[in-house]
Amino acid sequence: MQQELRKELDISLDTVLLLSVGELNENKNHSVVIKALAELKDSKIHYCIAGIGELADDLRILAKNMGVEEQVHLLGYRNDIPELLQKVDVYLLPSFREGLNVSLMEAMASGLPCICSDIRGNSDLIIEGQGGFLTKKDDAAVYEDAVKKNLADRELYKRMSVYNRNRIMKFNKAVIASKMRQIYKMYSD
Repeated sequence: MQQELRKELDISLDTVLLLSVGELNENKNHSVVIKALAELKDSKIHYCIAGIGELADDLRILAKNMGVEEQVHLLGYRNDIPELLQKVDVYLLPSFREGLNVSLMEAMASGLPCICSDIRGNSDLIIEGQGGFLTKKDDAAVYEDAVKKNLADRELYKRMSVYNRNRIMKFNKAVIASKMRQIYKMYSD
């Protein structure tokens, strides 16, 4: 399954795929990852974004200006996010603000290491160095460094994968329902 997206994008099968899911708008901050990609200077690392929005043309122009237009793939609207997560290597969520982001939880459940902005919601899910890296919201160099660390150490990658699968279980429906019942019972007695 991992090779399917690479074939769809007509790229080398050994290409590393980074993925973000979210609307193409200012808040989602996809531009910081495109800038980091340019700094990585590695044509075997590509960035995919699943989503639509008013910044699609701006992101294409930025990628071209940064010299990474062949490495940035705007996938458009997708209704196969769980399957897509199985086809990539690292999940990124560089947003300026979020709640408890569903796509991040799906990425964790898929066993992906995650690189996220250090904001409320993201920091509730990702523990620095355990399941991924929390970064400054608009610092391309920090994203670049986090991608390098994640790709350079396969053991770290594996540990983060296992950690995220286990950690997200604390947020599954059965656990949350049980906690909600305890809260209601506490206040109804």
